[in-house]
Amino acid sequence: MRLPGRNERHALGRRIVDTCLAMNASGINQGKSGNVSARFGDAMLVTPSGVSYDALKPMDIVLLGLDGTPVEDGQLLPSSEWRMHADIYRAKPEAQAVVHAHPTFCTALACQRTGIPAFHYMVAVAGGTDIRCSDYATFGTQALSDTMVAALEDRKACILANHGMICFEANLEKALGLAIEVESLARQYHHARQLGEPVILSDAEMAEVLEKFKTYGKQPGKE
Repeated sequence: MRLPGRNERHALGRRIVDTCLAMNASGINQGKSGNVSARFGDAMLVTPSGVSYDALKPMDIVLLGLDGTPVEDGQLLPSSEWRMHADIYRAKPEAQAVVHAHPTFCTALACQRTGIPAFHYMVAVAGGTDIRCSDYATFGTQALSDTMVAALEDRKACILANHGMICFEANLEKALGLAIEVESLARQYHHARQLGEPVILSDAEMAEVLEKFKTYGKQPGKE
Protein backbone atom coordinates (compact mmCIF):
# COMPACT_ATOMS: atom_id res chain seq x y z
CA MET A 1 0.00 0.00 0.00
CA ARG A 2 1.40 3.39 -0.99
CA LEU A 3 1.26 5.88 1.90
CA PRO A 4 2.85 9.29 2.53
CA GLY A 5 5.02 9.72 5.65
CA ARG A 6 4.14 10.40 9.29
CA ASN A 7 4.62 14.18 8.96
CA GLU A 8 2.15 14.26 6.06
CA ARG A 9 -0.26 12.11 8.09
CA HIS A 10 -0.11 14.53 11.03
CA ALA A 11 -0.54 17.59 8.79
CA LEU A 12 -3.56 16.12 6.99
CA GLY A 13 -5.03 14.99 10.31
CA ARG A 14 -4.72 18.58 11.55
CA ARG A 15 -6.55 19.86 8.47
CA ILE A 16 -9.34 17.31 8.99
CA VAL A 17 -9.76 18.40 12.62
CA ASP A 18 -9.86 22.04 11.51
CA THR A 19 -12.47 21.16 8.87
CA CYS A 20 -14.64 19.42 11.48
CA LEU A 21 -14.49 22.44 13.77
CA ALA A 22 -15.29 24.78 10.87
CA MET A 23 -18.17 22.51 9.80
CA ASN A 24 -19.84 22.82 13.19
CA ALA A 25 -19.01 26.53 13.50
CA SER A 26 -20.70 27.14 10.14
CA GLY A 27 -23.94 25.68 11.50
CA ILE A 28 -24.24 22.88 8.94
CA ASN A 29 -23.56 20.21 11.55
CA GLN A 30 -24.18 19.68 15.25
CA GLY A 31 -22.33 17.86 18.03
CA LYS A 32 -20.62 14.58 17.09
CA SER A 33 -22.77 13.89 14.04
CA GLY A 34 -21.34 14.05 10.54
CA ASN A 35 -17.86 12.96 9.51
CA VAL A 36 -14.94 14.11 7.39
CA SER A 37 -12.22 12.27 5.49
CA ALA A 38 -9.37 12.82 3.05
CA ARG A 39 -7.62 10.50 0.64
CA PHE A 40 -4.15 9.51 1.91
CA GLY A 41 -2.14 7.70 -0.72
CA ASP A 42 -3.91 4.38 -1.35
CA ALA A 43 -5.87 4.73 1.90
CA MET A 44 -7.91 7.39 3.69
CA LEU A 45 -7.93 9.33 6.93
CA VAL A 46 -11.41 9.51 8.48
CA THR A 47 -12.80 10.92 11.70
CA PRO A 48 -13.31 8.46 14.58
CA SER A 49 -16.70 7.41 15.91
CA GLY A 50 -18.25 9.26 18.82
CA VAL A 51 -15.40 11.65 19.63
CA SER A 52 -16.16 15.34 20.16
CA TYR A 53 -14.50 17.48 17.51
CA ASP A 54 -13.25 19.82 20.24
CA ALA A 55 -11.29 16.90 21.75
CA LEU A 56 -9.87 15.55 18.47
CA LYS A 57 -6.13 15.52 17.89
CA PRO A 58 -4.51 15.05 14.46
CA MET A 59 -3.30 11.53 15.25
CA ASP A 60 -6.81 10.54 16.43
CA ILE A 61 -7.92 10.60 12.80
CA VAL A 62 -8.20 6.96 11.74
CA LEU A 63 -6.08 5.57 8.90
CA LEU A 64 -8.04 2.96 6.94
CA GLY A 65 -7.54 1.04 3.76
CA LEU A 66 -10.33 1.60 1.26
CA ASP A 67 -11.60 -1.88 2.16
CA GLY A 68 -11.98 -0.80 5.79
CA THR A 69 -8.83 -2.55 7.02
CA PRO A 70 -7.05 -0.63 9.82
CA VAL A 71 -3.55 0.40 8.79
CA GLU A 72 -2.20 1.24 12.26
CA ASP A 73 -2.42 -0.64 15.56
CA GLY A 74 -4.24 0.87 18.51
CA GLN A 75 -6.39 3.25 16.52
CA LEU A 76 -9.76 4.59 17.57
CA LEU A 77 -12.73 3.04 15.81
CA PRO A 78 -13.58 4.84 12.55
CA SER A 79 -16.82 6.65 11.85
CA SER A 80 -19.71 4.24 11.34
CA GLU A 81 -20.08 5.86 7.90
CA TRP A 82 -16.56 4.96 6.70
CA ARG A 83 -18.06 2.85 3.89
CA MET A 84 -19.55 5.91 2.20
CA HIS A 85 -16.20 7.66 2.26
CA ALA A 86 -14.30 4.62 0.98
CA ASP A 87 -16.79 3.98 -1.81
CA ILE A 88 -16.57 7.58 -2.99
CA TYR A 89 -12.78 7.29 -3.23
CA ARG A 90 -13.09 4.02 -5.14
CA ALA A 91 -15.77 5.32 -7.50
CA LYS A 92 -14.45 8.88 -7.98
CA PRO A 93 -10.71 9.13 -8.72
CA GLU A 94 -10.99 12.93 -8.58
CA ALA A 95 -12.30 12.85 -4.99
CA GLN A 96 -9.69 13.90 -2.44
CA ALA A 97 -11.93 14.88 0.48
CA VAL A 98 -15.43 14.00 1.69
CA VAL A 99 -17.76 15.91 4.04
CA HIS A 100 -20.90 14.26 5.44
CA ALA A 101 -23.17 16.38 7.63
CA HIS A 102 -26.74 16.73 8.88
CA PRO A 103 -27.59 20.33 7.91
CA THR A 104 -31.08 21.47 8.90
CA PHE A 105 -32.54 22.25 5.47
CA CYS A 106 -30.86 19.39 3.61
CA THR A 107 -32.12 17.04 6.31
CA ALA A 108 -35.63 18.49 6.12
CA LEU A 109 -35.68 17.74 2.39
CA ALA A 110 -34.15 14.32 3.09
CA CYS A 111 -37.04 13.51 5.43
CA GLN A 112 -39.42 14.27 2.58
CA ARG A 113 -37.13 12.25 0.26
CA THR A 114 -36.89 15.29 -1.96
CA GLY A 115 -33.87 16.43 -3.95
CA ILE A 116 -33.12 19.94 -5.16
CA PRO A 117 -34.21 20.66 -8.75
CA ALA A 118 -32.84 23.42 -10.98
CA PHE A 119 -34.81 26.19 -9.25
CA HIS A 120 -31.58 28.24 -9.30
CA TYR A 121 -28.59 27.99 -11.62
CA MET A 122 -26.21 27.49 -8.67
CA VAL A 123 -27.54 23.93 -8.36
CA ALA A 124 -24.87 23.25 -11.00
CA VAL A 125 -22.22 23.65 -8.27
CA ALA A 126 -22.84 19.98 -7.44
CA GLY A 127 -21.99 18.95 -11.00
CA GLY A 128 -25.37 18.40 -12.64
CA THR A 129 -28.83 19.71 -13.42
CA ASP A 130 -30.15 18.79 -9.96
CA ILE A 131 -29.05 17.48 -6.58
CA ARG A 132 -30.57 14.05 -6.12
CA CYS A 133 -31.96 12.41 -3.01
CA SER A 134 -30.85 8.82 -2.53
CA ASP A 135 -33.08 5.94 -1.55
CA TYR A 136 -33.24 5.17 2.17
CA ALA A 137 -30.99 2.65 3.91
CA THR A 138 -29.87 2.22 7.53
CA PHE A 139 -26.90 4.35 8.57
CA GLY A 140 -23.48 2.70 8.48
CA THR A 141 -24.54 -0.06 6.07
CA GLN A 142 -23.25 -1.05 2.67
CA ALA A 143 -26.80 -0.59 1.39
CA LEU A 144 -26.63 3.10 2.29
CA SER A 145 -23.27 3.45 0.56
CA ASP A 146 -24.61 1.73 -2.56
CA THR A 147 -27.63 4.03 -2.86
CA MET A 148 -25.40 7.05 -2.21
CA VAL A 149 -23.05 6.04 -5.05
CA ALA A 150 -26.06 5.77 -7.37
CA ALA A 151 -27.30 9.25 -6.37
CA LEU A 152 -23.79 10.65 -6.95
CA GLU A 153 -23.58 9.48 -10.55
CA ASP A 154 -22.18 12.51 -12.45
CA ARG A 155 -22.58 14.58 -9.27
CA LYS A 156 -20.37 15.81 -6.41
CA ALA A 157 -23.13 16.02 -3.80
CA CYS A 158 -26.39 14.34 -2.89
CA ILE A 159 -29.02 14.27 -0.18
CA LEU A 160 -29.37 11.04 1.82
CA ALA A 161 -32.98 10.04 2.49
CA ASN A 162 -34.05 10.60 6.12
CA HIS A 163 -30.43 11.31 6.99
CA GLY A 164 -28.50 14.33 5.69
CA MET A 165 -26.12 15.19 2.85
CA ILE A 166 -22.70 14.17 1.57
CA CYS A 167 -20.29 15.69 -0.92
CA PHE A 168 -16.74 15.39 -2.19
CA GLU A 169 -14.23 17.72 -3.74
CA ALA A 170 -10.57 18.13 -4.72
CA ASN A 171 -9.53 19.16 -1.19
CA LEU A 172 -10.95 19.68 2.30
CA GLU A 173 -11.53 23.41 1.90
CA LYS A 174 -13.52 22.92 -1.30
CA ALA A 175 -15.49 20.00 0.15
CA LEU A 176 -16.58 22.09 3.14
CA GLY A 177 -17.42 24.99 0.83
CA LEU A 178 -19.56 22.72 -1.33
CA ALA A 179 -21.38 21.35 1.72
CA ILE A 180 -22.18 24.89 2.86
CA GLU A 181 -23.36 25.84 -0.65
CA VAL A 182 -25.66 22.81 -0.89
CA GLU A 183 -27.21 23.65 2.48
CA SER A 184 -27.70 27.24 1.31
CA LEU A 185 -29.49 25.97 -1.81
CA ALA A 186 -31.66 23.67 0.31
CA ARG A 187 -32.64 26.64 2.50
CA GLN A 188 -33.43 28.82 -0.52
CA TYR A 189 -35.46 26.03 -2.13
CA HIS A 190 -37.41 25.50 1.09
CA HIS A 191 -38.25 29.21 1.32
CA ALA A 192 -39.16 29.44 -2.37
CA ARG A 193 -41.62 26.57 -1.96
CA GLN A 194 -43.42 28.51 0.78
CA LEU A 195 -44.40 31.06 -1.89
CA GLY A 196 -45.59 28.43 -4.36
CA GLU A 197 -43.96 25.99 -6.74
CA PRO A 198 -40.66 27.48 -8.00
CA VAL A 199 -40.04 27.88 -11.73
CA ILE A 200 -37.50 25.22 -12.77
CA LEU A 201 -34.80 26.10 -15.28
CA SER A 202 -34.81 24.05 -18.49
CA ASP A 203 -32.29 21.31 -19.26
CA ALA A 204 -30.99 23.48 -22.10
CA GLU A 205 -30.33 26.40 -19.76
CA MET A 206 -28.67 24.15 -17.20
CA ALA A 207 -26.48 22.63 -19.92
CA GLU A 208 -25.27 26.15 -20.74
CA VAL A 209 -24.70 26.88 -17.05
CA LEU A 210 -22.73 23.65 -16.61
CA GLU A 211 -20.53 24.59 -19.55
CA LYS A 212 -19.86 28.01 -18.01
CA PHE A 213 -19.12 26.36 -14.66
CA LYS A 214 -16.09 24.65 -16.19
CA THR A 215 -14.26 27.97 -15.84
CA TYR A 216 -16.46 29.60 -13.14
CA GLY A 217 -14.43 30.95 -10.22
CA LYS A 218 -11.10 29.79 -11.60
CA GLN A 219 -8.07 32.08 -11.63
CA PRO A 220 -4.83 31.55 -13.57
CA GLY A 221 -2.40 29.37 -11.63
CA LYS A 222 -5.05 28.28 -9.11
CA GLU A 223 -6.72 24.89 -8.71
